[in-house]
Formats: sequence, structure tokens, C-alpha cells
Amino acid sequence: MELKRPSWDEYFMEMAELARKRSTCIRRGVGAVIVKNNRVMATGYNGVPKGITHCSEAGCLREQRGIPSGTMHELCRGLHAEQNAIIQAACLGQSIEGSTLYCTTQPCIICTKMIINAGIKRVVIKEPYPDELAMAMAEEAGLQIDVLK
Repeated sequence: MELKRPSWDEYFMEMAELARKRSTCIRRGVGAVIVKNNRVMATGYNGVPKGITHCSEAGCLREQRGIPSGTMHELCRGLHAEQNAIIQAACLGQSIEGSTLYCTTQPCIICTKMIINAGIKRVVIKEPYPDELAMAMAEEAGLQIDVLK
């Protein structure tokens, strides 16, 4: 009997899916994993900063104010999964330059800028997200974005 092993991309995306399950966002759960040389460096999911009441308890500021998805990212109590993964790597003293970020959803423009400056070279996503500026900036920076089928 032949064992069907997942590819590295499938393997790490499954980890991002697992991280997504920890999300406390009411609108959209997202998970992220940063990998370097096929080793996990950091993980993240979207939710509020530590010590802050979760949106599931406090309510969604964006819904309360009628803010459409994909706009005004700064008006949110939470951090994105990609942000939390980058912060976790920094807290642990992990260099993520030259790494790959696996994310269940395409990064927004704010996260894309952070990814570029963190030196992450490749992003693997599962779901697209309608952010044309993020895609244009990623392309200009030479950031490789692959969609996992």
C-alpha cells in the first residue's frame, strides 16, 4: 500500500487551516504560518491583542459602524493572522527573511507591506481577497504569490 504524503505546500497550508480555527474574528477567520527551510518559524490567527476582550464578546466594531469588507482596515479591534505571525517571530527572535508565509486568505495591503518589509519572499494562499493595491505592490516588490488549488 502506497502512502499519499501531502506536498510541503499542502502540509503547511493545513497548519494554517488549523491556526484559523483559533480565530476570534466574527467576520472572517484567517490563519497563517511562516516557514523557512521547511521549518515552522511562527504561526498566527486573526484576533484582538492579548488582554483585550474578544470581538465574540464585545461585538464587531466594523459591523457596528457598517464598514464594508476590504476597506478601512485600521478600524478594527483585531490584528490580522499575518501580523500576528510576524509579531510572534519577532518576539521569539526568529529571522523570517527569505521565508514563505502560508495564509488561508490573500493578505490585505497593510499585511502585504509588512510582509515585504519583513523580507518574506513567497506567499501561498488558499482564498483570494479583492485588494488590487496589495497585488500591485506585491508584484512591484517581486513578492511571489501562489494560489494553492
